[in-house]
Amino acid sequence: MNDPVAGRAARVATLVAIPVAVLVALLLLWLVGGLPGGGRDPRRQPPSAEATAPVPMPARTLAPRAATVCRALLARLPEAVRGLRQRPVTAGTEQNAAYGEPPLQVRCGVPAVTLPATSTETVYPLSRVCWLPDRAGRVWTTLDREIPVSVTVPEPLSEPGQWVAAFSRYLAATPEGGRPPSGCGR
Repeated sequence: MNDPVAGRAARVATLVAIPVAVLVALLLLWLVGGLPGGGRDPRRQPPSAEATAPVPMPARTLAPRAATVCRALLARLPEAVRGLRQRPVTAGTEQNAAYGEPPLQVRCGVPAVTLPATSTETVYPLSRVCWLPDRAGRVWTTLDREIPVSVTVPEPLSEPGQWVAAFSRYLAATPEGGRPPSGCGR
């Protein structure tokens, strides 16, 4: 094949195709984050593997009624809450639940918190359940349930009240009890 026109056309096509292929490859590398300033935010950490190890939690001795209410509550809890998957616990599976890493912990049958009628503590009625947070705002305990429940929201999670409210709908089905303060509004 000694056609000078065809040979020239092949050289021009090759000279155009090679730079186009290189540009496409560089663009793809940039989009997937393989080049500095590319598609991924360098400050964002890649998602970590989901924690599956049992969460260390103590088992408390519960009265028969408390054990029955706690078993019923834990049977209703979802597999995941706001994107955190439920994890096994080391003890008290009928009274404890944990979600995510670091673990958000739910404890049923905790000691009741009582507030005097003149208390200035702020209580939070969230989805028909009354909650009292500790001073740090990380451990929230029910005030208006026959069997008290606490939810511990670990430090990295922001807006602890939103995490606690996610459990209120399940707790609202448990028996009411105690003498909640007026701010709970039954």
